[in-house]
Amino acid sequence: MSKIMKIIFAGGGTMGSVSPLLAVYQEIKSREPQAEFLFVGTKTGPEKKAIESYKISFVAIESGKLRRYFDWHNFTDPLRIGAGFFQAFKIIKQFQPTVVMIAGGFVGVPVALAAWLLRVPILIHHQDIEAGLANKLMAPLATKISLSFDVSLKDFGSNKAVLTGNPIRDEFYHCDRDKSLALFHLKNELPVILITGGGTGSQKINEVVKEALPQLTKFAQVIHTTGAGKGFSFDSDNYHQYEFLSHEMPEALCAADLVVSRAGLSILTELSIGGKPTVLIPLFKTHQEHNASFYQQHNAVVAVSEPSLSAKMFAGLLRNLLANKEQLNSLSENIRKIMPTDGAQRVTDLLLTIAKK
Repeated sequence: MSKIMKIIFAGGGTMGSVSPLLAVYQEIKSREPQAEFLFVGTKTGPEKKAIESYKISFVAIESGKLRRYFDWHNFTDPLRIGAGFFQAFKIIKQFQPTVVMIAGGFVGVPVALAAWLLRVPILIHHQDIEAGLANKLMAPLATKISLSFDVSLKDFGSNKAVLTGNPIRDEFYHCDRDKSLALFHLKNELPVILITGGGTGSQKINEVVKEALPQLTKFAQVIHTTGAGKGFSFDSDNYHQYEFLSHEMPEALCAADLVVSRAGLSILTELSIGGKPTVLIPLFKTHQEHNASFYQQHNAVVAVSEPSLSAKMFAGLLRNLLANKEQLNSLSENIRKIMPTDGAQRVTDLLLTIAKK
């Protein structure tokens, strides 16, 4: 009888590193139904609820961030990362995984170090255009590194790095617009705009949306995710507010004629699969600006700088885009071409190859 495969996933702090791990989980389950899984995440991020909704065991460890600028947390976070290492070491010793997969985020750093010391194979998945500090730190420990874009090969080298595309959950490949409209109580005759500030929400985007809503709801229906505890009141039949969407996000994207989003690679991959015309507002002075620039260079999105954002400009931009069917079609066609669409299958092939060596 063959040994049951046991896999640890690590990521969190935001949903950006969680989505590709869930996509790989779905693909592995379809191939290895008896496989066992454990997800290691943060204590304060939004991932715990999403992970447990997939019936995956979840455990949180201490984590911190290594910043390349002055911050008082720089004095305490190394201690938290150290504590996270000892917690991860104990977890790996007890669970005895066949392989560990990490999709970025500093919570993965202590997990990678513990797995490396315990001689457990490690797959790092790198989503973004720019190589982040966490993945740079983990790269020397990795058995293999899967990449969303070929431009990232220069950062990690061809001996370890493999171009796979970004994994996306199976449900994003299926779209029944009538069903999606009904789920959100939307009318078919009025365009739908989905506005999301990421898994934890964006106060800046929320403020602009709130001010622009009297105009937006005159020409469109709006689905808006605010982030936990960041909601506000606005009374209109054309406005639908949610703190967070997880299992409902595929339907929200399916219903949308236009999407406004941050520029994390998970949501960008979902938008690419759906061919959704998109306005990106990347988080200021982060790797998201590189992601947005790459997509804009390929005429696949309209990118707006966060500091330049105003309610008047925002409402006008969305109105003009919805009125320009030719531009919407062009954006839709171009965003579909950005990356491979079978990322989950490719990453899973790589992961299982590592695990079975």
